[in-house]
Amino acid sequence: MTSINEGERIASLSRRFLSAKGASYQAWRCGRFLFEQQRPLIMSVINVTPNSFSDGGLYKNAQSAIAYGVRMGEEGADILDIGGVSTRPGALPVSTEEEKRRILPVVKGLVAAGFAVSVDTTNPTIMRVVLDAGAVIINDVYAYQAEGAAAAIADSDCGIVIMHMKGKPQTMQDSPQYNNVFEEVTTFLHGRAEHLKTMGVAKERICLDPGIGFGKMIKHNWTLLNRFSELSECYPLLAGVSRKSLFAEICKGAKPTQRDVASAAAAALLMWQGVRVLRVHNVQLTQEALGVALAMAHA
Repeated sequence: MTSINEGERIASLSRRFLSAKGASYQAWRCGRFLFEQQRPLIMSVINVTPNSFSDGGLYKNAQSAIAYGVRMGEEGADILDIGGVSTRPGALPVSTEEEKRRILPVVKGLVAAGFAVSVDTTNPTIMRVVLDAGAVIINDVYAYQAEGAAAAIADSDCGIVIMHMKGKPQTMQDSPQYNNVFEEVTTFLHGRAEHLKTMGVAKERICLDPGIGFGKMIKHNWTLLNRFSELSECYPLLAGVSRKSLFAEICKGAKPTQRDVASAAAAALLMWQGVRVLRVHNVQLTQEALGVALAMAHA
């Protein structure tokens, strides 16, 4: 477990790094939390689903999911991201009532424990319910394009994650094509951000996610990863690469749960590309990788 002192040391090193580079990252306002971006934020994945690609079925009741979330917070997670519907390739939607049944008790339990809770959902009804329950971030893989989604978050003060996805989970990996993946993803993300701003969403509430693995071939993912520094110039940028299939060849066909070392290495490299939020499964390993990278930079 990463100690509080270790977390403070990583934050101190990161501040020194940003200062030396002359970087200025805007704060990310998420309801009652203000993340001032002095170091990469760690967002821990907590899926309360039976079919998510690497941890489906692990947390079958609210008590086990809450206990896991508390442990991730103790290991150094800044944000706990709860998902009740799988978005893995081929995944099917679930009813509003089922999604609510899965996530609402977990949201309430982790909010009561004092954590910054994010909810991974595309459903406007669920957005309103979890915001009323104290969630401070909505993470929408459809980028608030569903009817009523933009309105559900516009009149709140929550942080929002706008993600790019080509197609829908059921079909998104059926040979997606791009003329220029970087330009298309950038245009989409900035366009959605501008649209939400016209609806009253303040810029400091917005975080962008290029959607690695969502409607993209391996070559598209690597192209985007190599240009994250350009994407991170206007808004805080979230990277969700943890355990993704782009590491399968590097890890010699390893199962998703066996890709944590590769994921942590990518997280450390993406930090230097300006990524401010890292959405991960293994919090402790990510903390250690960031600590090594920062220590080497300031040795």
